[in-house]
Amino acid sequence: MRVSMDLELKDIPGQLVLALKPVSEFKGNLISVVHHHEKKTPRGKIPVHLVFEIKSDHLDNIISLLEESGISVVSVDEKRYLEHGAVILIGHIVHTDIKDTIDKIDNTGYAEIVDLNLAMPRVNRPSSASLKIDAVSKQHMSAAIELLKSIAREKDLLVIEPIGVN
Repeated sequence: MRVSMDLELKDIPGQLVLALKPVSEFKGNLISVVHHHEKKTPRGKIPVHLVFEIKSDHLDNIISLLEESGISVVSVDEKRYLEHGAVILIGHIVHTDIKDTIDKIDNTGYAEIVDLNLAMPRVNRPSSASLKIDAVSKQHMSAAIELLKSIAREKDLLVIEPIGVN
């Protein structure tokens, strides 16, 4: 998962290294560090913004180590879903229970439908829908699309897959 974290450091040498050490210890992939040394927070500390990727089960350990080191963790924003894709469904989408289709993807724990646009020309005519899917990895995105294709076969829906999942 990708984590965006705001910290407050004491204005003494070695604090930035101390803040990065827990991320390194848990094999985090550091994306960016913005160290605002010229600014001070209302508490007289240095604001630092980190962005890193880490296995989700290590985040609490990192936060604990930071706090034990005297580093203030001001905010944490987790981005669990790093892969984004879209597919189109064609058929009797509403009549075959679109909520059930969405729930089956969302209940995987590794992917979720984050946007739905539905077009229904007439009651007895096929409809079309674009579904935006977020997943935790490329492999999980592929698995989610395979699951969606399986659901579509059961419900006699056509799935138009993305050319590439980014």
